[in-house]
Amino acid sequence: MPTAAASSFGRAPSTSSPASSSGQSRDSAGRLATLDGLLDRSCAELEKLYVEARVPRIGDVSGDLRGRMLAWPSLEAYPGVASKIRAFAGSRAFPWRGKSFHPRTEDRGDGINRVIRDRFRLFRFDTFIAPSRAGDFDALQLDYDLRGNPPVIRSIKDEIRELEPGLWLGQAWLKTSTREILWLYFALASAG
Repeated sequence: MPTAAASSFGRAPSTSSPASSSGQSRDSAGRLATLDGLLDRSCAELEKLYVEARVPRIGDVSGDLRGRMLAWPSLEAYPGVASKIRAFAGSRAFPWRGKSFHPRTEDRGDGINRVIRDRFRLFRFDTFIAPSRAGDFDALQLDYDLRGNPPVIRSIKDEIRELEPGLWLGQAWLKTSTREILWLYFALASAG
């Protein structure tokens, strides 16, 4: 349920009407603040939020979204290393800036990653709704297995679910020759 997920990480309420431009600006600032706030969540907390989130529609995820790398399950046993990487991921120096989405139909879309101050657009992906790797529910899939992407990028399978309008939580899975491994959590927020 989106409401339960949203309230569990404390999004600041907007005090103005949704139609006002200042309310939209505050909403945007609230989403971006929540994006940063997700950096403090453990993998277990992020997993719970992910399961409670809802499946977005293709058309709901559109434009240039701001991104944050959040947590790496394989680093849970190394809290010192994990905290340093999280601090770097939350800094302006972190090269990954987010993802840009382009819905094409109700069922399909595509997108690309933005890196280094949004100067470069790399690693295209196709989008569609399909079963999640994390449980018995659907998610918006980001498939990088496209010609032109390097082999290691082609083995990545991202998926996202909506925490609240304009805020999405994602999982990145790495496909090996024998299985798929949950590699990291990330989040995306619309700026408008």
